[in-house]
Amino acid sequence: MANKKIIYTIGHSTHTTREFIQILKSFNIQLLVDIRHYPGSKYCPQFGKARLRRNLLRNKINYLHQVELGGRRHVEKGSLLNIGWRSLQFRGYADYMQTKEFKAALKELIKSCKEQTVAIMCAEAVPWRCHRSMVGDALIVNGFTVLDIFAKEKARPHALTTFAKVSGKKITYPL
Repeated sequence: MANKKIIYTIGHSTHTTREFIQILKSFNIQLLVDIRHYPGSKYCPQFGKARLRRNLLRNKINYLHQVELGGRRHVEKGSLLNIGWRSLQFRGYADYMQTKEFKAALKELIKSCKEQTVAIMCAEAVPWRCHRSMVGDALIVNGFTVLDIFAKEKARPHALTTFAKVSGKKITYPL
């Protein structure tokens, strides 16, 4: 049984399939949860959904596309809740984090961690340029240790965003 209180994050970046799988194996990842809203890559076709799934399964790593955790969200009209984010995309995702849909998707992700070692994946190499940093924040608030993978056998603990305001399990990003 996996350690249910640890979860990893990774960005596929421009890795080759072989490099990417070696990185995942170095952390004993059993399930890769794809949190890209659109699971494809024009520049790195090896990370298209079907091809990625096939290559992972060949290497005994399960794949799940969880679009409900995907980025590319819009700022809620009139919302001032998360104005600490300068980026409208990040602000939009932070607004989305307040919804029932996000909370249900996060609950499903947490459930997956009870049986397997899980990594969430998006495209960006570094987490602070990606919405997975906010998913990481939500996981920390839910009692997880979140480790951001940078290379084979190299990961760092994810730190809660400095301007995040936490109330129970609710996170906002005010000024």
